[in-house]
Amino acid sequence: MIVFALSPSQLRSGRSPTESAENPALATCSSESSPKYFPAGSGLHMTDGEQQDALVKRAEDEREDIFRRYELGLDPSNVVDSWENPTLEIYHKTDKYGFMHDSRLPSTRDAQEKHRTKIELERDMKWMKMLNQWPPPQDKLHKRVYKGIPNRVRILAWNKLLNVEHSIESNAGVYSRMLLLARKYSTETRQIDADVNRQFRDNMAFRERYSVKQCSLFNVLNAYSIYNSELGYCQGMACVAGVLLLFLHEEQAFWALNTLITDQKYGMHGLFIEGFPKLTRFIDHHDRIMSKIMRKLHKHFTKHNVDALLYAIKWFFVVFVERVPFSLSLRVWDIFMLDGDRVILSMAITILYLHKDELLRLKDMDAIIEYLQVKLHKNFGYSDDDAIQALERVMKKLKDLKLDVPPPAKSNEFPTRKLGVFVEADMEKKIGRRRNDYTDAEKQVITDVISRQEQNAIEVQSTVSYETSECATVTLTVPEDSHSIRSSLAGTSVASHGSSETMSLEDNNIHLRTANMLQSTPQREMLLGT
Repeated sequence: MIVFALSPSQLRSGRSPTESAENPALATCSSESSPKYFPAGSGLHMTDGEQQDALVKRAEDEREDIFRRYELGLDPSNVVDSWENPTLEIYHKTDKYGFMHDSRLPSTRDAQEKHRTKIELERDMKWMKMLNQWPPPQDKLHKRVYKGIPNRVRILAWNKLLNVEHSIESNAGVYSRMLLLARKYSTETRQIDADVNRQFRDNMAFRERYSVKQCSLFNVLNAYSIYNSELGYCQGMACVAGVLLLFLHEEQAFWALNTLITDQKYGMHGLFIEGFPKLTRFIDHHDRIMSKIMRKLHKHFTKHNVDALLYAIKWFFVVFVERVPFSLSLRVWDIFMLDGDRVILSMAITILYLHKDELLRLKDMDAIIEYLQVKLHKNFGYSDDDAIQALERVMKKLKDLKLDVPPPAKSNEFPTRKLGVFVEADMEKKIGRRRNDYTDAEKQVITDVISRQEQNAIEVQSTVSYETSECATVTLTVPEDSHSIRSSLAGTSVASHGSSETMSLEDNNIHLRTANMLQSTPQREMLLGT
């Protein structure tokens, strides 16, 4: 879906068009590579083969230099430019996940926080007992996970839920071998280095350049680019691996990442592979759900040209990280690991349902997107417990309507090459040259979205009046004490009471505005989190 805004090279790397110009260190070799890459004047006398050899050698040297810097880590000899290390101010507050907030630490803990701490300590003991008797009864596990995995036992729980220790034992030595091959052959190292440098820099674990966790993230992504050669590396994988590394050790995170990508229960391979087939399938099903149970909001979004890809990319790619408060995204990750990818679709509907009244008041595409992508991350308006209870009700309702599971995946959503088998890159990748044309799969993505937007317009025209009540409405009960939170959030949005415009089926701006928004660098960075 990122296809609309980016060239194929930017599509896979996530780099904005201006980034290379702003940071020469990120410049890639293009097909117009000039003699400036070689000693003065020498390029004029080089054969094509000699130029290729020189470019390959340059790429190899660059890769080795990047690996060497991560190998040095925090060693004083590893000189880091000042711009690469954000400053830590004395007024920054660090939460229990390591993320910093621009506010002073409270002098004392309030009664509510003390109560939460007491409950979590009690859950710690229950979880430790259950983990020692693994596997527990399914209904007991379900109840405990939906209540929330205590932070202190999450490393153990995630290891169990993703069967990580079994993967490590049955693949002894594989991770180390992939890492050695990556150092010698990976064509993704430069882009991985750039993404590691901007991933979770507001978290203490990743804040310092070449910190232990930064080095682990770099290693995991490079090793995986070799292990799953068909997928390689795609933007979004750094965020997924980064979340895993907040709770798991390096090799554990590697195998957990592999499970999330290749296991059919999670199937993230289909999100990151060329053409993004799973994203297309999930967006289509998301639209289908909205047209069935949230018709009013669905028509409102279509009227204002809000295609689901504009707000759901990061929901689906990285399971809501940096789109809702981190504590809530972790709760969703816990449930995702237990119940699989159907949770993502249900959570997307839950978010829209909880905030539909405010969304219906917004009369502008940009305002709607900002609300979903920025404001909800800062203030979700509901407690984590209330949001998860709403998620459970939505999941039950969708199951009753037989909408909880999307159409089955096709074979192109899963790896076709054997994992762990080294495949040498072609010359274009070796020298860092990226293609400038779209593949058939990428062209199909563009066609699918335009078709979907046109179909949405037709369906909206044929449905009941815009002002009528919704069909098959999901009934959600929100506790009284959530009202004040919800009210405070409503006050942060920009509400517009514009005229009741009508939507013409001939309005080509539906897909053109979508493309234009994605072509705007600031908007694209908001979408992708770059």
